[in-house]
Amino acid sequence: MAEKNKTGVFKRQTITEAVAEALREEILSGQQKEGAQLRQDAIASRFNVSRIPVREALRQLEAEGLVTFYAHKGAVVSSLSREEIRELFDIRRLLEGDLFARAIPKMQKELIQDAEDILNRYDTALENGEVSLWGELNAEFHHILYIAADRPKTLAIVQNLHNNIDRYLRIQLHSAGARKNARDDHWSLLNFCKAGDVEAAIKLLDSHIRAGCDNLIEFLDAQAGS
Repeated sequence: MAEKNKTGVFKRQTITEAVAEALREEILSGQQKEGAQLRQDAIASRFNVSRIPVREALRQLEAEGLVTFYAHKGAVVSSLSREEIRELFDIRRLLEGDLFARAIPKMQKELIQDAEDILNRYDTALENGEVSLWGELNAEFHHILYIAADRPKTLAIVQNLHNNIDRYLRIQLHSAGARKNARDDHWSLLNFCKAGDVEAAIKLLDSHIRAGCDNLIEFLDAQAGS
């Protein structure tokens, strides 16, 4: 998150970028719940900025799918139906499978080591209960698997999909079973990359994403019924 000085004013980044980053993290972490109204004047006052960069930041988050604008209501945190969640995961399976297949034959040892370092940090975050890092490191790991594909536009779409789903995954990862499944799959994916086994890697990735979707919806349904 962007740093603030003692008066609460952001520094180093542009004001719009800093406000967008702060609000994005609040949404992804669940601090701002889905359906919550994001009042521009309140946000401007909280961050000690004018309303113009706040409005621009909210429009940026709208483009990422995290915020929705309504007439006579303004900006609210977007919510996803079960059908929309399934659609996003289906798109992930298509795009990430293609990226992964292209990337594995081009992966250098340094990149594989970077991916392993992320998984070690992920394991530490899970052990320490650092909830705010789980979604971030999960997205970082998937991102680094696809870099070697050299498909920046597809990768940007995938990043946007992860942003939309991340807040739900963070909630799901409170389940010990979900954390263990994610961890085991990630290490297996990395091992297939090391072995250059494209077919096995793609098969596991597809199963990993599909199972993640099914488990997430089951978890959300259970929460709604409790």
